[in-house]
Amino acid sequence: MNGQTDELSPEGFDSLPGLRDLAGLTVTARRPSDADEAVGYTVFADGDVPAALGLDRDALTRAGFDPKIGQTLVIPTPSGPDLIAVGAGEATALDTAALRDLAAAFARAASRRSRIALVVGQSAADPVVTARAIVEGVALARYRYRALKTTSKHTPLAELALELPGPDASAVVNGASAALASARAAIVARDLANTPPGHLTATDMGAAAEALGARFGFEVELFDKAALIQLGCGGLLGVNQGSVEEPRMIKLTYLPQGEATGHLGLVGKGIMYDSGGISLKPSDPMHLLMKMDMGGAAAVLGAFAGMRDLGVDAKVTGWLMCTDNMPSGSSYKLGDVLVARGGTTVEVKNTDAEGRLVMMDALVLANEEGVDAIVDIATLTGAALMALGQATAPVFANDDRMADLALTASAAMDEPLWRLPLERKYRSQLDSDVADISNLGGKYAGATTAALFLDSFVGETPWAHLDIAGTMQTDKDDSWRSAGATGFGARTLLELARSFTA
Repeated sequence: MNGQTDELSPEGFDSLPGLRDLAGLTVTARRPSDADEAVGYTVFADGDVPAALGLDRDALTRAGFDPKIGQTLVIPTPSGPDLIAVGAGEATALDTAALRDLAAAFARAASRRSRIALVVGQSAADPVVTARAIVEGVALARYRYRALKTTSKHTPLAELALELPGPDASAVVNGASAALASARAAIVARDLANTPPGHLTATDMGAAAEALGARFGFEVELFDKAALIQLGCGGLLGVNQGSVEEPRMIKLTYLPQGEATGHLGLVGKGIMYDSGGISLKPSDPMHLLMKMDMGGAAAVLGAFAGMRDLGVDAKVTGWLMCTDNMPSGSSYKLGDVLVARGGTTVEVKNTDAEGRLVMMDALVLANEEGVDAIVDIATLTGAALMALGQATAPVFANDDRMADLALTASAAMDEPLWRLPLERKYRSQLDSDVADISNLGGKYAGATTAALFLDSFVGETPWAHLDIAGTMQTDKDDSWRSAGATGFGARTLLELARSFTA
């Protein structure tokens, strides 16, 4: 099984480097061979050590190896492949998250090798699930964004060979197919979020979507400034006022081969760069990360890139609301009143609370489209980061089933979500003296008041909101999460769409 497909070739947009690397990866089911450059063997906390390593447990311990998840030991050989002891922890605790983590540790230990093999001694998980977790862990751990480096030591993977318990090689093929679709979702999101804002405008995002749609089987419709004026998308147009770059609303449509099991709407915040506008952000490390403020839109686009190959049975429509948020003489101002699609008036109390303004238009459009449910995803609030840190994202919902779908999908993908209450007592904080609603609440519970703002445009449609401001990036490699943009949410959205029914 390999991820090779046609090259991206949209006018004016270069190939995504991580996606290109993934397309060159072949996954096979076989025993290790002399063609491999590195071979890993799982070592559990008890039981026999694989004889192929040439070292017993005492020798491994003397060399500093601990068989817990995430630990590896590279054993060079005079000729032939490197041998790598891969910690697997307790055999009874080897779930899919642990498999993904140990695979990532192995991939990093073999980071200078392009043809690698991994032998898994035992796994209680289904063989297909085992193969999927391992391939995901390897592919995501080896990701590097290097599009703008003149030289790089990065070695793309050419082949991953797996030897799993049991004789059924088809399990590897089936698991690898799902893994490559899922990894692709995250890698597309990472590539886009890691790209500097001068290299990825809202217009460029549209070109990327068109290229990905043609390649991975979904329709793309672009709405320029004139079209947005005609639609009355006052939120997106208002935030765009200070920019020299045109905004884009990017509408994505995925249709399954058979009868659709339902119609899911996905909305992504696409602030290509967030200066804060007139409410200018301080010049600190967080400001530097604001090229990733389009991480929600990137996650939605990444998810669409995997839907056909993962066999999603629902119709899925996506709205990516893309612009930068810049200060200038034409910027929208504190005290301005914007008019959303549908006529709701919104008083601007802070121009740095812009994500909810661009998304309100999309939520109205999703309802007009007649979707059965909506999931939105956004790098929305610093309050989400303060509440749950960089490992877990809050999810808010007006519907228990949608919350459960999001939580179940996130658990399967090891992208942790935690449900926070949509506390309606705080809704009065968004009241305005001059408009229907304001875009900012009080000094506390900022993630909740932001969610309540979005809830005002959802109506009765079942809805979940993922605030990924804290989880959008990591400062250093963390298991399969490579340094930089994490692509958080793309795999969760894809898995949620796969399981969605009306």
